[in-house]
Amino acid sequence: MSLSAPAVVLASPGQIAVRSLALDAPGAGDVVVDVAFSGVSTGTERLLWTGRMPNFPGMGYPLVPGYEAVGEVVEAGAASGRHVGETVFVPGAKCFGEVRGLFGAASSRLVVPGARVAPVDAALGERAALLALAATAYHAFADHPQPELIVGHGVLGRLIARIAVARGAEPPVVWETNSARRSGADDYAVVDPEADSRRDYRVICDASGAASLVDALIQRLAPRGEIVLAGFYEAPISFAFPPAFMREARLRIAAEWKPRDLDAVTALVASGRLSLDGLVTHRRPAAEAESAYAAAFDDPSCLKMIIDWKGTA
Repeated sequence: MSLSAPAVVLASPGQIAVRSLALDAPGAGDVVVDVAFSGVSTGTERLLWTGRMPNFPGMGYPLVPGYEAVGEVVEAGAASGRHVGETVFVPGAKCFGEVRGLFGAASSRLVVPGARVAPVDAALGERAALLALAATAYHAFADHPQPELIVGHGVLGRLIARIAVARGAEPPVVWETNSARRSGADDYAVVDPEADSRRDYRVICDASGAASLVDALIQRLAPRGEIVLAGFYEAPISFAFPPAFMREARLRIAAEWKPRDLDAVTALVASGRLSLDGLVTHRRPAAEAESAYAAAFDDPSCLKMIIDWKGTA
């Protein structure tokens, strides 16, 4: 029996619609997941939407975006390691034939290797879609000192701050230029950068994705301090050499999360040390995906947009 499913298709920059797509047939190692919720990334998906995503292998249109899905296993291959009825997190799929999966989670149904999904507590509901960002936040400092300053109080910045506190670090300072986004802090301070005169931060984390900030952040470092780039940057990174030289500044790039990072944040959430509350601010049914993506990228009050796929498979 052939499988198909409604999915978000970005045909070209700015051209998005929900279309029914044929799905690849599942193999023995695969599961079929009926997706309940998927999230919209305001970093990588915005770049795909605007056409400003830097080129990399596999890049091209049309594509199914998304890497934040949660749903129920409805079919499980004999070698998948999963079972029917499990609630799982899916970080994307490549099951749409000639339509690229970049990263392929924004669909009502997914065919994906069982080894790629992770079981989650069904009680998390839509919040489980935040686990990819939580794992990204954890990965940035998994084996490194926690940040003393975080730039940007979006979802990623909030998760980096919450995880630092959950892991026993001193509460970081968070910079946010948008006054409407300074609320919602858990045990840490959120300030306007202009109100912060400190220039001895040992570890600064940029979660804003603004490449132009590096020079200003170098000026705020302690000697031999470190700047960690945790966002996704469309513009080239450059900085004036003399200030960095004088401080012996270090620059580190945090890449994609690994399975152990997802395991770690899942355990933090299960223990109650990490909360995912208050991060999902907007929700739209799948039929309104076009307006949902526009709101996610253009509405400054939107922290995380969730697409509700229930009933559309």
